[in-house]
Amino acid sequence: MIWYPYEQMKTMKQPYDIIDADGVYLYTQDKKLIDSISSWWSVIHGYKHPALTEAIREQASRFSHVMLGDLSHRPVRELSDKLESFLPGDLNYCFFSDSGSVAVEVALKMAMQFYTNQGMKRKKVLSLTNSYHGDTFKAMEVGDDEDYHFAFDKKEDVIHIPTEIDALEDAFERYHEQLNCMIVEPLLQGAGGMLMYDISFLERARQLCDEYNVILIFDEVATGFGRTGNRFVADLVCPDILVLGKALTGGYIGHAVTVACEKVFRAFYSDNDRHAFMHGPTFMGNALACSVALKSIEVFETENYMSKIRNITDIMRDEMRGFADERVKEVRIMGGCICLEVKESKTLDGFREFAYERGVFSRPFGRCMYAMVPYIIKEDELRHILRTMKDFYK
Repeated sequence: MIWYPYEQMKTMKQPYDIIDADGVYLYTQDKKLIDSISSWWSVIHGYKHPALTEAIREQASRFSHVMLGDLSHRPVRELSDKLESFLPGDLNYCFFSDSGSVAVEVALKMAMQFYTNQGMKRKKVLSLTNSYHGDTFKAMEVGDDEDYHFAFDKKEDVIHIPTEIDALEDAFERYHEQLNCMIVEPLLQGAGGMLMYDISFLERARQLCDEYNVILIFDEVATGFGRTGNRFVADLVCPDILVLGKALTGGYIGHAVTVACEKVFRAFYSDNDRHAFMHGPTFMGNALACSVALKSIEVFETENYMSKIRNITDIMRDEMRGFADERVKEVRIMGGCICLEVKESKTLDGFREFAYERGVFSRPFGRCMYAMVPYIIKEDELRHILRTMKDFYK
């Protein structure tokens, strides 16, 4: 029997059985559904993309996977080289893993060992309220979402602050000598409620991290590859460590990467064996994943996806102009994301089924009715999603 995620198995609703997928559409036995959330925000090119499918097929005809211990291969080298040239600043050192949660664990371990290798002990981490960084244990520690982590104890070594500059400055004044890193979902906090905040907070965080020698980590697993309307938020404010996943492979296969800057890497580059980074997921640098990631980035660049994302933003703003309902607290739009936050979560009861009957797959959570669409979506398809969201309140 399948044990499904984020569900009480005794009372869960029957999942929709998907028998095919193509473009922005999911197919059940009797329904054609627009996927409004891109399979947890990852399928940016849509399903069954011919170039990505061929990249997987071509690599599989050679080999699907070899370990990176004492072995290497062309796809992982080419992806590392591509990311080095594709990403801002000196984010040049790629450590691959098999999921976003593990990639966050890697980043947090890097930050802690960065100081240990220099004979320092800094145990505290600065994070944001309402943050979500994954479901492995260290990722949960730095997260701040009771819906996901209520069964586990909070750690005293993690300080959570709101996205307010006064709170940020106060935290650094009080804890800077103990902080090994600050980790954020930049500009858009996803699973914590699709919360959006201003770039000025990150600019000040960068200044304070520089001033007090604290590692700044951007978790762009969800926000990377255009979701906020920027290629990466790291293009605006460059972190010391960047975490990517989800859209890295166009949603074709699980893979992630933790990318470190020169300063971080040099703290591990030593004649001392104990300064080595002792981590190694079995499927890191998987050849299939690297091959499809390379093709995904190529499509993103050559087909001008940033223009597509700007058009999505414009359509969202146009369609929601003038919309209001007493049950809706706020409508938020950023890049390729829209969220209707309702005042009470029970307001969303029945929306999943309402959308299904209208040919839209949606999965609201908490007080959020939202969409994070594939970037290849057509205007009429996007407007249909948005009108379905609005029509629920008629």
